[in-house]
Amino acid sequence: MTTTTLSREEARAFLVSQLGLARPRRERGGRGVRAMLDALRCVQLDPLDPMGTNADLVALARVDGIAKGDLFAHTLPGHAFEHFAKERCLLPARAFPHYRDQAAETPWWRLGDRLRRLPAGVIDAVREEVAARGPIAAGELEDRGRVEPIDWSGWKGTGRAASMAIEVLWTRCEIVVAGRTARAKLWDVPRRALPDQHDVDVAGHGFAAWALRERVEAAGLLSRAGGAMWSMLRDARTDGTIEQLFDEGAIEEVAIDGARRSYLAPAGFRERRVIAPDDRMRILGPLDPVLWDRDLVRHAFDFDYVWEVYKPASERRFGWYVVPLLHRGRFVGRLEGHVDGATLVIDRVWREDGIALDEDALDAALERHATACGCDRVVRRPGARRRAAR
Repeated sequence: MTTTTLSREEARAFLVSQLGLARPRRERGGRGVRAMLDALRCVQLDPLDPMGTNADLVALARVDGIAKGDLFAHTLPGHAFEHFAKERCLLPARAFPHYRDQAAETPWWRLGDRLRRLPAGVIDAVREEVAARGPIAAGELEDRGRVEPIDWSGWKGTGRAASMAIEVLWTRCEIVVAGRTARAKLWDVPRRALPDQHDVDVAGHGFAAWALRERVEAAGLLSRAGGAMWSMLRDARTDGTIEQLFDEGAIEEVAIDGARRSYLAPAGFRERRVIAPDDRMRILGPLDPVLWDRDLVRHAFDFDYVWEVYKPASERRFGWYVVPLLHRGRFVGRLEGHVDGATLVIDRVWREDGIALDEDALDAALERHATACGCDRVVRRPGARRRAAR
């Protein structure tokens, strides 16, 4: 097996281009969102929304002609579904048959615990109700009584039997998210929500090999050492799947100058066109694909990013919901902000040492973001104000 060695600059340029951060997609609006999701393979989901959720920020960094919330509006139903990939993600509809055939779950999702808690007949009854009444929110389902909640280190899940049955049916791909309101997900059966994919035959493909090829494309460079970017595929790292894909010529091994880890890359990645980054500054989501591997980001980009949202305030180096700024293929700073009515408020801006942050490019990025969030002005608080040109 041949290992390709990249310089840090080559690795950085490939990642920015591969992950769609060099310039906006040619397609705008709904077509652009759907093309972006297909290219990225998955968009990680998180409900926190100070100035757009992570999914919003991922889409806004890559697609023009969209606003906050448009990723879901343009993909659900018919073009996407939610399941575990790199944690809980939005995935393109074409992936659904692969998930349906293996009923994917992560080791910590504890499907068996849910099945033991649910009374006999509840799962079948909820499935039939969704089929008859969907798309429907879980809170609108008939009351099926109470169950013992799942406890994750003090965080308790639902105690409603109907809602826990929804979780089981979703894990098994017997129902899917078919839309979202401001407060709830809407559930439906795949034959209605994914009419073009719900019964596609993918027998014989093998989920682990297929999913690992998708993950390598999604990461660009996937560390062989493991980590959060492997998520539900952690067994595939050591069970021979990597060697199978090497033998098939589906992936390649990569080394980066100065890095101790080796990486997996898509086959033929060196022949792919590497697009030079444009002059637009981008506000990235904290779970953007380019940030999945924090060790790789430190090495290739010389940028140390830790999402501190779940840290106690006293232990944070920066702030609660701090997002990176990418400009011309480099991380140039980070900011914290929130939407207050019709105003995008920027609380703090941190500029990277040794890098001149382009204040005009930042102003333009903030104006674009305000518009996407439905705001008509930007207010910078004292810790976020422009610096005068030297």
